[in-house]
Parts: sequence; C-alpha cells; structure tokens
Amino acid sequence: MLGFVSAIAVELASGADVADQLANGGLLWFAGSAALLSVASLVPLLKGVTAQSRSDGVMTSDAEMLNGRFAMLGLVALVFTEYLKGGPLV
Repeated sequence: MLGFVSAIAVELASGADVADQLANGGLLWFAGSAALLSVASLVPLLKGVTAQSRSDGVMTSDAEMLNGRFAMLGLVALVFTEYLKGGPLV
C-alpha cells in the first residue's frame, strides 16, 4: 500500500513515472523502506502476537490481506499502463 501511494504521490508532484523514480534514487528508498517494515513486522511475531488475536472490527487480518493484494495489483497496473502509454499516467 505504501509503495502504490508513494508512486502516485511522487508522480503527481514531479511528473516522473515509476521507472524514472526507481532510476533516480527511488530504488534505495524502496530497499530501505522494505527493510524497515520487515524488521518492524518481526517485533510482534517475536513477542508471540498473531494477526488473528489482534483482529477486531474493521481492521481484520483478512481485510488487511485483501487491501495489500489490491495495492500490489494497483502498482503492477500502474507500471504496465505507464509502459504501454510511454510516460507517466498523471
């Protein structure tokens, strides 16, 4: 979700498509964000907390899984559309 929103926000602000964003320093930001979020998600696991035990109301583990999958599809669709169009979407 963070990647999709970030890609759209930078595209709106600078007019650079996702390939340009990755080529101009975005890959380092991506790697850093991925490492930070991976380490942050390990902390609850090491404490023995499960996603199902913390799920209540609207914020369920199933809803978060679905949101994540739609965000991944959105990012792939954005890159594919920019590739076909030959430039930024926005």
